Amino acid sequence: MAASTSGVKDANSYLTAKQSSSPKELAADWALLEEYHNKKLWHQLTLKLAAFVKKDHLQKGTELIDLYNNFIQGFENKINPLALVEIVSHIIPQYSNPRDALTFLESIESKVKSNSDAVALAKVLQGNILLDQINDQDATKKIIDDVEKILDDADGITTVHGRYYLLASKYFRQKGHHADYYRTALRYLGCIELSDLTTNEKVQHAFFLGLAALLGEGVYNLGELLAHPVLDSLKGTNNAWLIDLLSAFNSGDIAKFELMKPKWREVPDLLAHELKLKQKISLLCLMEMTFKRASNKRDLTFQEISQATRLPIDEVELLVMKALAQGLVKGAIDQVGQTVHMTWLKPRVLNRQQISSMVDRLNVWCKEVHEMENLLEDKGQDFLTL
Repeated sequence: MAASTSGVKDANSYLTAKQSSSPKELAADWALLEEYHNKKLWHQLTLKLAAFVKKDHLQKGTELIDLYNNFIQGFENKINPLALVEIVSHIIPQYSNPRDALTFLESIESKVKSNSDAVALAKVLQGNILLDQINDQDATKKIIDDVEKILDDADGITTVHGRYYLLASKYFRQKGHHADYYRTALRYLGCIELSDLTTNEKVQHAFFLGLAALLGEGVYNLGELLAHPVLDSLKGTNNAWLIDLLSAFNSGDIAKFELMKPKWREVPDLLAHELKLKQKISLLCLMEMTFKRASNKRDLTFQEISQATRLPIDEVELLVMKALAQGLVKGAIDQVGQTVHMTWLKPRVLNRQQISSMVDRLNVWCKEVHEMENLLEDKGQDFLTL
């Protein structure tokens, strides 16, 4: 009991000293913290601390580290574990040695182990330090895997998901895993309000996502990105051409892809994977050809595919086999007749033009059904009287 009383006295002494040495605008905040602490109003104290640690005056030196050591540490077991880690997230930037910051976070993690969200956030904060400051990619990947398991068991989307996906996307971008980056970066944007990002952050996300969509293995649903408002941030910038290039890929427009070559060849990653880009847009062109055909008219000749994709006719069969192997289409190849019969196309997010085309085909189908209905009404009597 005596130790507890001593702790309270130490905290009050610290708060009193801060009140007398702080600017007038902060003195009232220190006094309120002391009042909540003395009255054991832990919820109110937590809310106040969450806002207080963001004050500009506290972002210099070791002000926040001192706040934790002299005040928060004495009652950290009284407040919400996730809220504690949120507060700690503002403290760790003041550690000059990243290893010391990791040690601090590990101690916090052990104190909040009863709350899975708090543990996940503590691990994500450690992952950011390991990746950004220490450049330990292996340790970062282990944290990403550990947090993924924790979040898989979470009910719905938590406040930690966005931070986790941001960490994972940074890791995959550094590793050059374009498809994984594309998926995690899109999920990150889905967990936050786009308005919370600065203009530069939006432009950066849009540009990296665009490159990942083009270079990512197995990424063929480009309509998902084209429909995302983050791409609007590229309009009016030097990289606005990327939106047009993504649109060309989405519609399998090889002519536009070739026309834009002077632009996209200026990006080293795209130039280095020119053959890969040509293969991807050829597959998307084949998908678009299938999409535009009526379901009962999906027999494509090798010659038609060759003309649309600008591939030699002897490479058409290999292209179709790749599309079948990757599950982009289903169908059968007639080698003798030099045709391909398509029976199914992998669903994609459609743009307005593609939706309009689908509506036109539905209208034609409805018209044909109506004509058949009229025919049955006219001729049905003959069958009934037989």
